[in-house]
Amino acid sequence: MTPPPAQLPSVPAAQQVLQFLSTVLSQRGPNALPYAEETKWLIRQHLVSLVEAYQSRRPKASSFTHNDGRTVNLLQADGTIPIVYDGVVYNIPATIWLVERYPLIPPSVFLNPTRDMVIKLNHPHVDRSGFVHAPYLKNWIYPSSNLVDLVRSLSQIFSNDPPLYSRQNPRPNPNPTHNPIPSPSSSSNHSISSYTPGLHSRPTEDPSEVFRRNAMKKILDAVHADSAGLRKVQEAEMEGLLGTQATLRHREEELARGLREMLGEKEGLEQMLQLVLMNTDILEGWMRENQGKWLRDVDADDAFEPVDALSRQMLECTAEDLAVEDTVYSLDKALQAGSIPFDMYLKNVRALSREQFFHRALAMKVRAAQVHAQVTNMAGRASLYTS
Repeated sequence: MTPPPAQLPSVPAAQQVLQFLSTVLSQRGPNALPYAEETKWLIRQHLVSLVEAYQSRRPKASSFTHNDGRTVNLLQADGTIPIVYDGVVYNIPATIWLVERYPLIPPSVFLNPTRDMVIKLNHPHVDRSGFVHAPYLKNWIYPSSNLVDLVRSLSQIFSNDPPLYSRQNPRPNPNPTHNPIPSPSSSSNHSISSYTPGLHSRPTEDPSEVFRRNAMKKILDAVHADSAGLRKVQEAEMEGLLGTQATLRHREEELARGLREMLGEKEGLEQMLQLVLMNTDILEGWMRENQGKWLRDVDADDAFEPVDALSRQMLECTAEDLAVEDTVYSLDKALQAGSIPFDMYLKNVRALSREQFFHRALAMKVRAAQVHAQVTNMAGRASLYTS
């Protein structure tokens, strides 16, 4: 059996509102409200500020049914929205539902017309079901948007275009007519009212009562101004904390990426170390096997043996090319030192350059022949695999 919804105590005190919200927001288990822990303090702040600004508002927890049929226990602010039409104050009954992701997303606002009220057709900001889609809700910005500014915005919009009509039935009639209330032709006796009465013209009051009411109004205005200032300071602090949190998350991602790169580099170095150790073992084994062979002289020309005729020819061309390069370098040094005359230097460099050109041209032909031989060899092996 679902427990009855939690209700706010009847005494309209901000302290009791705060106690009520602290109780319902701290519940755990199946009766816990579906709000994120990091936003509960801001939800409590918004509702307390709303009750302080509009005493007709009463927060409570109740069941809310979504369009898809899901039912969830949510906080709501029930009461009226004051409007001024033709110099008369009216009160529009409305409920503000704080959905699961509030205050990251805007609340859902519904009008609650009484039996003698009807919703105005084709209202620009209210549909037939009473759902309100005002600009402030569409432009909701977290964390600066709040419930107090929302109600103020709705009050201004509905003052310009009231969303409710009064159903007037002067005599029994199967087809009653609907007259808009408030409207220019309507009497103030048909004012829209709900939980709090409208403020109409009163007879002459006691001056002391007027003074007391004006003094309380000034005090309330000062309290509201202080509350708005504190709210702006807290919002600025929260924005700073959110910016710091985003910076820390970015740095955390950078550190995690750097750590992954370091681990990958470590694995690569460990693999290279294993390869070096393996090659070291191979070289040490070769040295042990060939240590006795170093006693005799080794001819440098016999240290390397080409595998075929093309490789031998390439080795000879490369050696001749490098020998010519060294000779030209020596001639440059001799010319700088004044050991040989300039005309002899030019004559020898010309002859050596011609010789070096032939060696390099021959090396290019040999290289082309080697590439052709490699391609032919690979094609032969591919044919063996395909067959």
